[in-house]
Amino acid sequence: MNTVTDETHTISVNQLRAFIERIERLEEEKKNISDDIKEVYAELKGSGFDGKAVRSIIRLRKKEEHERMEEEAIIQLYKNALGMS
Repeated sequence: MNTVTDETHTISVNQLRAFIERIERLEEEKKNISDDIKEVYAELKGSGFDGKAVRSIIRLRKKEEHERMEEEAIIQLYKNALGMS
């Protein structure tokens, strides 16, 4: 096994290379997924939907119900305070 040694660390070069290669593959997959998501948003917009609104819905769906309710209550409170209701 290849190793690099200094005064305090011994690092397996093969293990380091494997970690780096895994990260590089995952970064490429992440880029591909990001490109796919952009395409879906383009299709969405082409079908007449509002991308910003859909992004908001997706963000809200990731939250637990009690978190959504709390956020909506705070937003409503702020809107009321600013005379926006």
